[in-house]
Amino acid sequence: MELAISVIVGLMILGALYAIHAKDLLSAVIASGIVGYGLVICFLLLKAPDLAIVQIVVETITLIIMVAVVFDSSREESFSKPDTQGYVSAITAVFLIIVLFYFFKISVSALDVFGESTLRMAGPYIEGATEKTGSANLVTGVVFDFRGYDTLGEATVLVTAVLGVLTILRLKGKK
Repeated sequence: MELAISVIVGLMILGALYAIHAKDLLSAVIASGIVGYGLVICFLLLKAPDLAIVQIVVETITLIIMVAVVFDSSREESFSKPDTQGYVSAITAVFLIIVLFYFFKISVSALDVFGESTLRMAGPYIEGATEKTGSANLVTGVVFDFRGYDTLGEATVLVTAVLGVLTILRLKGKK
């Protein structure tokens, strides 16, 4: 697993460097998306699917907004020369996407089977959660009583992403 995470982090670094130096803005946006989706795969490999879900939602919303902004503006920076290596960039992007999907498949297959758990805290959550929380719903009791701060952080990230989208859409609608 450490090797897979190391390879993905290396690809994320390459994607970030490419995003910084790309002359075509759409290529830079796609490269930054590679970084975000690589982080999703890392979260899955580290057995944090809740963080992966939040990251994939935020990354997808951000990527859609950034692509829409690039299509509404000019695609190339005004102070740079046209990219003569367009085919090389496209082939590299396709290769990186294929590699990320491969590691995504590996990370999803490494997750526990649905309904089974290998975590040591699963037993105490299931055995005493109803009495300790007073909630009839076990999932609600665990999420809000045992993992309240984690849930608050995830909700804050999602609300911030939604507010950002609404702000950008409202600004576009006023023009």
